[in-house]
Amino acid sequence: LTVLNAGRRYLRAEDLSGKVFVTSGLGGMSGAQAKAAVIAGCVGIIAEVDEAALLKRHKQGWLMEISNNLDHCIARLREARKNKIALSLGYHGNVVDLWERLVHELDTTGELLVDLGSDQTSCHNPFNGGYYPVQLSFEEGKQLLSSNPGKFRTLVQESLKRHVAAINKLADKGMFFWDYGNAFLLEAQRAGADVTKKGANKTEFRYPSYVQHIMG
Repeated sequence: LTVLNAGRRYLRAEDLSGKVFVTSGLGGMSGAQAKAAVIAGCVGIIAEVDEAALLKRHKQGWLMEISNNLDHCIARLREARKNKIALSLGYHGNVVDLWERLVHELDTTGELLVDLGSDQTSCHNPFNGGYYPVQLSFEEGKQLLSSNPGKFRTLVQESLKRHVAAINKLADKGMFFWDYGNAFLLEAQRAGADVTKKGANKTEFRYPSYVQHIMG
């Protein structure tokens, strides 16, 4: 319902075939995102750093394909988008790399390859394993979290700033991004990322909440 209503509200589209939804998280509640994309008929690319979560969703049948190669992910995205095929593709890697690759495609080809975007990393608990920084692999991140939590926190905040910078570039070209109630925008703001709504007070974000704007 969230994905369908996002399409209706932001894209003015009842039919989401050929539309692309990019997000992250395949763990707990976020694991339903892959299934939701296919039910809605769109192309869903969902990033996840933890291979165990990806394999679990794939085994359940909630995730159609898995890849750790961004070139392959972009090729599959283009193919499914062109042919209007419903697809759920799990990218085994950091979502920041995925967002930055989509910015690179925009910069080099002029193509905006994503229509809808969100995030379901566990940003209510970003410094204790809920969010892994793009600068490190998943295993390296786990080791640093154990050995130097202060440094881990710094890297998470740097990663959040990169995360938002990429989203902002794509949103400026027409992608519609929303907050999934996971404290992503709040923690990004605390990290110094550019998420404040222009001309509004500091408690208002430039991107809407799914509760108020999509489900409400």
